[in-house]
Amino acid sequence: MSKKIQIFDTTLRDGEQVPGCQLKTEEKVIIARELEALGVDVIEAGFPISSPGDFKSVVALTKSVKEPVVCALTRAKKEDIDVAADALRYAKRGRIHTGIGSSDVHIKNKFYSTREQVLEQGVWAVAYAKEKGHEVEFYAEDAGRADLKFLAQLIEGVIAAGADVVNIPDTTGYCLPDLFGKRIKYLTENVRNIDKAIISVHCHNDLGMATANTIAGLCNGAQQAEVTINGIGERAGNTSLEEVAMIINTHQDLNFHTNIKAEKIYALSKLVSGMMRMPVQPNKAIVGSNAFAHSSGIHQDGFLKHSENYEIISPDKVGVPSSSIVLTARSGRAALKHRIELLGYHFEGEDLNHLYENFLSMADEKKMIGDEDLMMLVGLMPVFVKG
Repeated sequence: MSKKIQIFDTTLRDGEQVPGCQLKTEEKVIIARELEALGVDVIEAGFPISSPGDFKSVVALTKSVKEPVVCALTRAKKEDIDVAADALRYAKRGRIHTGIGSSDVHIKNKFYSTREQVLEQGVWAVAYAKEKGHEVEFYAEDAGRADLKFLAQLIEGVIAAGADVVNIPDTTGYCLPDLFGKRIKYLTENVRNIDKAIISVHCHNDLGMATANTIAGLCNGAQQAEVTINGIGERAGNTSLEEVAMIINTHQDLNFHTNIKAEKIYALSKLVSGMMRMPVQPNKAIVGSNAFAHSSGIHQDGFLKHSENYEIISPDKVGVPSSSIVLTARSGRAALKHRIELLGYHFEGEDLNHLYENFLSMADEKKMIGDEDLMMLVGLMPVFVKG
């Protein structure tokens, strides 16, 4: 039986930290309902103490979704935890997400503290949050750079204090996949009460390895992935929900499964991009405009013969209407013939060669050729056969 991977979506908290991408409460509710329909297990709704708007949004989300756990972020401070618990008062299932820095970099240069004091504060915060009657998740910020023995001691302490989930973040995107996987494995083997909590991974993309690190963490014992739609988030972004979901879907040998309804991914990607006014880069995996587009002649010919030659995922599987053949100066005769036939015309032999020569001349000038351009080329041909 495959292992269930919980999907913790933080689009509405970490994703919203992108400058200029803040959402109104009404917009957050719309996205949260779509996340619920997508099948996410946990929705991180915001950081309630940070602003009245965030507090209002967390309350609104607890009233708007039924199935997912609604999560509120806090620091390891009494006032933060009190406000989060208040914001979650209507939640069917609420979760307080509290934590503190775990690396020496953070302990010395952010908190001006010591390992002993951080351990004490983390354990206290979890115990205090647990009294509020909600699930508790503890984040060991900057765990990717933390001393492993101290990290294990910290995780063991917060689990003993009542943490239901322990979040091991690569906050700065520092780790290499192999090393991050070994970090998770070390915790599974050296934290005596690790079986009492779910291990979560929250990876950032500063070096472009967020998704790879997340998968490495899952393969070494983590059971929850913290992600965002389109991979948005602080600095270079977070692990992309659509990438993790489709890696698990495509690589059955991992023996994982999620509740994600993949066919809803593309529509939600467009919704988030539009509401946050943050375009998706064309070459973004799964949801970028070029993810299922073919422009090279060799690729187009192979794709037209059998789509799996160049597509490991069918576009309709993630809600993309169809693949596209993009005509450029790099396109071959097979793609040109295919597109012309879709317009109702058929060319063979020398006529096709002549049409192709004219096409290349136009493509060198216009970069991309549309249907109107093709109709013009057909009109210039002395002879053509209509299909």
